[in-house]
Amino acid sequence: MTSTEHLDLRETDACLFDVFGTVLDWHSTITRQVARLSKGLLLEGSQDTVDFAEEWILVSQGREGTVNADIMHRQILDDMLTTPRWSHLEDVWGESDREELTMIWHNLDAYQDTIPGLTELKRQVNILALSNGNFRLLLDLAKNQGVPWDGTKKVYESAAYHLSLPPHKIAMVAAHRFDLIAAASVGFKTIYVPRPAEDSREIRESMCSKKNGGEVDLVVKDFEELARLILSYHTEGPSR
Repeated sequence: MTSTEHLDLRETDACLFDVFGTVLDWHSTITRQVARLSKGLLLEGSQDTVDFAEEWILVSQGREGTVNADIMHRQILDDMLTTPRWSHLEDVWGESDREELTMIWHNLDAYQDTIPGLTELKRQVNILALSNGNFRLLLDLAKNQGVPWDGTKKVYESAAYHLSLPPHKIAMVAAHRFDLIAAASVGFKTIYVPRPAEDSREIRESMCSKKNGGEVDLVVKDFEELARLILSYHTEGPSR
């Protein structure tokens, strides 16, 4: 069983969740839907669909300017279709196709553990989304997949202020090492959940708790394990 020694989960009043990749499986959804809408030019499961999806999100992570995720995703899509790699799709995807592609981001698949895990967690702590997605995007994702979070969007530095909580009572839950390093810098607890399409395999396998010489407070296999740990901590105290 995962050890929570030296981590007082009873002090955690709120869990903030990264959305894309941690709560929702953008990778599987985008690769599947891009192939479906490509009119036979991209095959589901092919390296081309994987490369297309990963380029789309990679550019969005580095894009500055607009904070509206829909506008950003559409701009990146349009730009990608002018590059030599993807120009053969430019004439295939007209305006309505590109709009449909952009809206895929509003209906991403949830991981199998997401709904049961978050539902149980919500009985113990406040759960909130921390994302660069616009509010409508987050609402649609919650509605379409049944994600039971209290929809909000805050940056790390202001989250504690808006929640009226000291940082040590807030835990950041993410499948990305870089998210957790940033959260730790403002005093949040950090909980790592490995997801296969996010951090590299090397990073996923090397992540461990501070107790074991790592960089994060806790590593769990999924949200359901996290919910069980918080519940057991509230009722029985820390495991050894």
